[in-house]
Amino acid sequence: MSDQKETGYKRINFFKGFLTTERDWNDAEKYHIDKRMLHNRLFHSPGVAMGYGGDLRVTARARGDLSVEIQPGYAIDGVGHDLMLFDAAIKNINPEEFRLPQTIYVVLRFYEEMSDFIAYKENLEYKGHRRVLESCKIEVSQTEPDIGREVELCRIYLEKGANRVRDARDAADPRANEIDMRFVPKAGRAGSFMHPAQRLRLQNLLWQIRKGGLEYSRRGIHSANNVIQCCNTALMLDASNMVDLRNIFDIFYLLIESEGEMALDIDAHHPAIAQKKEFSEYRRHVEILRGLIAEGKFNLEAFQNMLAYQGKLNEIANQAIAGEKLLVEVKEEPKEEKPKVANISDWEGVKVMPYPKESMDLEGLTWVLVDEIKILDNDSEAKHAFNIKEAKDSYRSRQKLKYPDGTVIEGVGRAHVGGFAEFKVNVTAGRPVVILRRMDYVYGDYELEMQVNNKAIGVVACTGTDRVHRWRNWPAMIPAEQVTDSTLTIKQVALTAGRDVNMFHIWVYQPK
Repeated sequence: MSDQKETGYKRINFFKGFLTTERDWNDAEKYHIDKRMLHNRLFHSPGVAMGYGGDLRVTARARGDLSVEIQPGYAIDGVGHDLMLFDAAIKNINPEEFRLPQTIYVVLRFYEEMSDFIAYKENLEYKGHRRVLESCKIEVSQTEPDIGREVELCRIYLEKGANRVRDARDAADPRANEIDMRFVPKAGRAGSFMHPAQRLRLQNLLWQIRKGGLEYSRRGIHSANNVIQCCNTALMLDASNMVDLRNIFDIFYLLIESEGEMALDIDAHHPAIAQKKEFSEYRRHVEILRGLIAEGKFNLEAFQNMLAYQGKLNEIANQAIAGEKLLVEVKEEPKEEKPKVANISDWEGVKVMPYPKESMDLEGLTWVLVDEIKILDNDSEAKHAFNIKEAKDSYRSRQKLKYPDGTVIEGVGRAHVGGFAEFKVNVTAGRPVVILRRMDYVYGDYELEMQVNNKAIGVVACTGTDRVHRWRNWPAMIPAEQVTDSTLTIKQVALTAGRDVNMFHIWVYQPK
């Protein structure tokens, strides 16, 4: 800072006959440095400025060791220093320097050093450094970063005995020994840097998605309103010249999640649309887009891929409702209602419930919890004679995973490859039964044969997978005619070779 800050910044003024010294020239340089730092402090929030080089992104190295690679980029620290990294850099992490397990931080710090030294041999009194090199250095710290003197690039919770650092499988929920970039501050910057052609393409796509959302809303699909509002917000931000690669992936994350919620709504309440071939493609494209966001590669190529998949998703969405009638109020003569027949498709919405209720109204039937098995609870397993038999492999598991609505639940469970799981449940004879199983959906795409009292009643298909939102509650229905006793012995026989069948909780429901 200038030593004249209380009375104002003094700028050097040259005049005829002014005899300058090295102090005058250094003061002239200091004036400009101080004014630039003042501008940086007051007009830009500190952090990484997105859009230059590789945005100082930290990635694991292919060699699989305790080192990371930092991409080129630019940042501003809390006092206004410019931190410019021109080339990619490697930083090694020495575990012996830390008391593991603990969180370590990779930070960028400003520094300067004198360079270009010269000494005049004619008069050795005249010597010195002709330049000052402004630079930055990457350091590994064990203390929480102070934005006043450093900018955090990533943090890693390093376990004792760890021998490699990995990129986060889920950027929104990094695990131990994975690179966590959630806390990286982003420098404030005014205006959009998006290319006009890309911006026009984005605008057209948002208007198309909005139009498609309106068509779904007019057919009574209320969750489509969330998609419409996401498009409205994104279009307003774009009209304010505030959208580019700095924030477009965050904006689309909310839009994609809203599209996923609309898919669940349609599965649960609009079977005529959900059963169409086009709508299964809609679900698949939502998962592809979720995967693109989860990869965390927020660059121009990822943006173009996202626009392409979103465009295809919107096209499929329009095809799925082609020919569907608009929701119109029509007064009809009351008809005699037929008794509601239990249907497993009514349970689509329950698949994503973090906490299934003791009583649930599903499409005209009230289902009540009549029994449950707490996996790895000795008393509960013994009470229900729970066993895994003839498996090629079986193991216990503790997982802390998310449901599609973002709810995080930690659960313990069992899994087996091949063989079957067997248990007993207490029910009321003559009524249908639904066995609801909490599972880790990353291990999907398999089939089970369901047996009741040693009689096969059908195949349960666990279709699809989800790498990000991994909890699901998978239902299997036992028809009323198969419920012949108050105690049923259930077998879940693995049919798909080599797939892990896992169970973290079992609920048993019957209709009133």
